[in-house]
Parts: sequence; structure tokens; C-alpha cells
Amino acid sequence: MTPGWPTAWPRWASAVGVRFIPRKLGFYLVAAWVAITINFFLPRLIPGNPVQVILARQEHDGPIPPGESAALTRLLGLGSGNIFDKYVQYLDSLVHLRMGLSVYEFPVPVSTVIRQAIGWTLILVGTATVISFVVGIGLGAVVGWRRGSRLDALVPSTTFLTAMPYFWLALILVYLLTELIPVLPPSGGYDPADTVGWNWQFLASAVQHSVLPALTVVLASIGGWLLGMRNMMVATLSDDYVIAAEAKGLRPARIMLGYAARNAVLPSLSGFAISLGFVVSGSIVMEQVFNYPGIGNVLFQAVSNDDYALMQGIFLVITLTVLAANFIVDLLYGLIDPRTRIA
Repeated sequence: MTPGWPTAWPRWASAVGVRFIPRKLGFYLVAAWVAITINFFLPRLIPGNPVQVILARQEHDGPIPPGESAALTRLLGLGSGNIFDKYVQYLDSLVHLRMGLSVYEFPVPVSTVIRQAIGWTLILVGTATVISFVVGIGLGAVVGWRRGSRLDALVPSTTFLTAMPYFWLALILVYLLTELIPVLPPSGGYDPADTVGWNWQFLASAVQHSVLPALTVVLASIGGWLLGMRNMMVATLSDDYVIAAEAKGLRPARIMLGYAARNAVLPSLSGFAISLGFVVSGSIVMEQVFNYPGIGNVLFQAVSNDDYALMQGIFLVITLTVLAANFIVDLLYGLIDPRTRIA
């Protein structure tokens, strides 16, 4: 052992580096394989045939040439042969990052459609989710620390907004901030008159159009984080280690943050990981109400048009993102709470 090396390091390495991380990684690799397999079979259980959808559109332009159906099947990445052969071809396409062509925007590749829409959702819903989590957890910690005070009045008001139907809250905000007080645009991701690109006019327009959807996400989700954190803080404050910290005469701020809040936030981290994963999917209702050009809107169009390839691509991105977010949070659990390393 290197001189001066902490004696606790071998035990930490054994618990975290040798067993903890490989075990978690193995679990999530198996979960990813199961998700990919389900992602292959699920769209094929939905009634409808995307090839027939495209052929029906082409019939208006004249007779369909022979072999067109087989060619479209290959282009859309649907595979050929029996179901096992199609599954093997599907795995091979994923390895080579080939997702086929979109029916909704034929003949644009699925990867291009997802790439064009995912940036809008990541910036808008991702930022709004992080803001709602940070503000909700912060307010929940303070309210739980000062339980029974006037700050507890925040809880009913925020939970009321959370219980309100999502589309209703969006429509109320549209009416208040676009009709009653016309300060924001009602829909869209940017002004159609602007040139899309990294210029100040377009960026300012995009920010202005994102305020209403982001405000909807924050108001609809902040109450859940606040209530959960507040209740966990109340339960944590009665634990022995908090009482012992108070008996030692530690500063209240240190007890609240270093002892109570650090342990009370653990259940919320799992929910936050799932929320971050689903940021990729956006909010279908929100994007429909505001006609926002995000991935949720694209997913709605894919389902409406029997676009198997696009549905599979979006579901796969969502699933892998959720698994990756949960894997990272599991590692953070091991850092925050050493008890989770032992299994």
C-alpha cells in the first residue's frame, strides 16, 4: 500500500468499485436488452401497416410499380423473413445506428426527425424540470424544517396546481398571458418570419415562445417535489442522528442541510432520475396545446400515422435515457448514502 494512503480506501473500493458499480451496470444492461426487445415487438402489435399507408398515398399519382411494397419494407427498416429474422435485422440496424425512414415525413430518416425535434424538448422541458426540482426541493426542505409555521400555507396552493389537469392549466395560462394580458405569444416555437439559426433575433423569439410552456411544466410539477420533500423532512427530523446533532449544539443550518435534508432528499432523487429520463419524451399534452415543435409532438404524429420506425426510434431514445438517468442516480445514491453500497 502506498504510504499515507487512507486505510478506508480498500473497503470503499471493494464495496463500490468491485461489486457496486459492476452489479448496477449489469442490471441496467439486461434492462436495456429487455427494453430493446419490447420496443421491437410493441409497434408490431398495433393494428395498421405503414407500407400500406405510403402506397395509398402513391396511388393518387398513378399505378404502383412492381416490387414497391418490398422496397418500402426495406427502406422503413421493417425487415424481412420470419419474426426471428426481423428481430436479428433490427438488432443489426441498431448497432449501425440505422432506424429506417419515417412515414410521417417520408423519405426523411428517423434519426434526422428525432435530431431536429429533440433539441427543442431538451432545452425547454429539461430546464423547466430542473428548475421545478431545485425550487420544490429547496422550498420543501425549508417548509419541513419550519413545520407548523406560515410557510406550510405554500403546500395546499402548490398541490392544487399539481392536481389540476395539465391541459387545463396550459389553457388558463394561454388565456391569462396571451388574451387578458397579451405579453407572450400563444403557440409555436419561434416566429415563422425569423431565420432559423444562431442569431439574436431567432434566439430571442425562441426564448419568448418557450416561456408559457416552461411555466406550465414548472407550475404543474413543483408541488409534488415540495410536498414529498416536506414530508420526508418531517419524518427525518425525528431520527436519532438529527436529535444527536441538535444535542451537540451544531448550527441549525448545518443540521438542516447536512443531516436532515441530505437524507430526506434520497427518495426524491429516484423520481428526479425518472423525470430527467422522460424529459426526452417531452410533454405530449403541453406540446399539443402550444403547438411546440418538440419530440412529444413528433411522437403524437408518429402514432397517428402508423409510423413504426419513428415510434421505435423515439421509444428507444426515451427508454435508454431513463435507464441512463437511473444508473447515474444509483451511483449518486452510493456516494450520498453508503448503506446502499452493501447488498
